[in-house]
Amino acid sequence: MAIPIPSRQLFINGNWTEPLLKKRIPIINPFTEEIIGDIPAATAEDVDVAVEAARRALTRNKGKDWATASGAVRAKYLRAIAAKIKERKPELAKLETVDSGKPLKESEADMDDVISCFEYYADLAESLDAKQKAPISLPLKAFKSYVIKEPIGVVGLIVPWNYPLLMAIWKVAPALAAGCAAILKPSELASVTCLELGEVCREVDLPAGVLNILPGLGPDAGAPLASHPHVDKISFTGSTTTAIKIMTSAAQRVKPVTLELGGKGPIVVFEDADIDKAVEWTIFGCFYNGGQICSATSRLIVHESIAAEFLDRLVKWSEKIKISDPLEEDCKLGPIVSKGQYEKVMKFISNAKNEGATILYGGNRPKHLEKGYYVEPTIITDVNTSMQIWREEVFGPVLCVKTFTTEDEAIELANDTHYGLGGAVVSKDLERCDRVSKALQVGAVWVNCSQPCFCQAPFGGVKWSGFGRELGEWGLENYLIVKQVTEYVSGEQWGWYEPPKQ
Repeated sequence: MAIPIPSRQLFINGNWTEPLLKKRIPIINPFTEEIIGDIPAATAEDVDVAVEAARRALTRNKGKDWATASGAVRAKYLRAIAAKIKERKPELAKLETVDSGKPLKESEADMDDVISCFEYYADLAESLDAKQKAPISLPLKAFKSYVIKEPIGVVGLIVPWNYPLLMAIWKVAPALAAGCAAILKPSELASVTCLELGEVCREVDLPAGVLNILPGLGPDAGAPLASHPHVDKISFTGSTTTAIKIMTSAAQRVKPVTLELGGKGPIVVFEDADIDKAVEWTIFGCFYNGGQICSATSRLIVHESIAAEFLDRLVKWSEKIKISDPLEEDCKLGPIVSKGQYEKVMKFISNAKNEGATILYGGNRPKHLEKGYYVEPTIITDVNTSMQIWREEVFGPVLCVKTFTTEDEAIELANDTHYGLGGAVVSKDLERCDRVSKALQVGAVWVNCSQPCFCQAPFGGVKWSGFGRELGEWGLENYLIVKQVTEYVSGEQWGWYEPPKQ
């Protein structure tokens, strides 16, 4: 059954607004490879309009409508948005699936996480009120001092296509909770549900200009947003290559940035692991969402004494993964998001073979599917650390494998990467898990699992995986300025200078 795609414009200043240059981008269903609609394509001209609307939203009524309103006021809007999304969850999940190709059950789980994230940051917005004017202990009794937390201003939020609405909400919810006004730039490959967020905001009467949504191509919309003189901060999730451009642009105006970038995460499996449990987490850590996860644990580092049995079980489990129409019940692997991304993934697999690696399983289009940007779950062995497949992020369902003998060797292999987003360790020895967790050069470590994500816990990377943290209280702090206020309270003259004679 065809899923109707709403026809939307840009969402600016609380209204649907046609792009000034009237450009649009086709939506291609990655399962059928057919055009199923289109989205508006913003350009620099539209960015200017949206930034102006956002700045007005912050200053309207001397800020009392939003920026200086109580956190409790903003929390009401966040909860209203969550409630509307809950009402529309079945529809939004289907739209996410036909737009991005992810299995429907994954899209439904994403919508649950979107709802939870708005509700969580509504709670933090309310708690922010109680934290204002937090006193600071000073050594001089003649002074008293406290801290105010204020919104940083207008923020540009640039998000990828792998979790279209969820990645957006990781930024939108805390930015709004803090009292910022935001311009959201979703990926041109998957913008449908982000645009529907605009309709939700309209329905709950979110103050005009507080959230503006501008799909478009990176050079046409993302770059002008990042460099705009009246945007106070950029938060970006995406590739390291694009992040370098954003940082360079932001540096010209000493503009703060938060960057959540790529990864090449390790999953280290020791000889005492429960093999079937470890195999399932290995599959989940690399093949969930078609492997299109920045924190995917796509490098399996397994102890040599169990490697043969482990890989045998890994293949058997992979053979059971249902690859089908992503709207079909129990589909566990859908298509890659676009033709371009599909070709990149297949090129990685081809290069691995050319470099001498072995395709133990998968590596092709599934034989039973003639259409769609599908890649079989792929397991690659006989890998050395100089190979592209070991060093570069694939962003597809491709797992490369190496064995190890000692704990130190495992840690060295795990850290042998420019990236540092997430990593996992699997062992029944919890003291060893603790040692390895401390040794891994990553922003998140999963013990006896891979990829669980909770909006209460911080998420972000080190090295080429970026800096700053999203989610949790850390996510809210991203969008706040800390202001010190210090008062002289003594009734005495300060007495530093000699007073004039009477």
